[in-house]
Amino acid sequence: MTIERGAPWGRPVPRPDGLVTVEGDAALATALTTPGHAPVAVRAGDVARSLGVVGAGVPATLNELPIDLLRVRLDDGVPFTACAHVVARSRWSRGHWWRGPILAVMNVQFIGDWDVAPRGHPNDGRFESFAVDPSMSVRLRVAARRRLRTATHVPHPLITVRSARSATWTFPDPLEVLADGRRVGRARTIAVTTIADAAVVYA
Repeated sequence: MTIERGAPWGRPVPRPDGLVTVEGDAALATALTTPGHAPVAVRAGDVARSLGVVGAGVPATLNELPIDLLRVRLDDGVPFTACAHVVARSRWSRGHWWRGPILAVMNVQFIGDWDVAPRGHPNDGRFESFAVDPSMSVRLRVAARRRLRTATHVPHPLITVRSARSATWTFPDPLEVLADGRRVGRARTIAVTTIADAAVVYA
């Protein structure tokens, strides 16, 4: 059951037997989607930061936390799972971050040092999406990028913010797509659905 406003999230438990520890979001998504996987702890990455993980060691007592996952489909490809975020932007030859559309679909709050989705929570049954209008100038993009560290990049008239369980975006030209920080291909159509309470993580 996804978290409710003001309700406690997860529970403290002893370190489970057979615990596997991963570092990074892509490794976490792989571990959580492996059939019959062992209990998984995460100690680094954007999911870990959103869970409040401090330090690299694994303590004797951990928090057992249910989390949502993201089901992603690019064009007519085979769906795959992400745990932290999906980001799409123009390839280098077309302007990369500085020109064209940008899309960030967030299951968590952070991308690295950027506080992209201050309302994002990995177990609220929804994602937060941020779509940058292609008309945004380089000057405005530089200013917005600077404000990402302090989550003051929104509201902005050229950034559309949306909270949803499922959505599809279609772009005129293929965009480079990254899931959990790892490049996964190019696509014109990106469909994302939240899978509520899809996994349990120890942190």
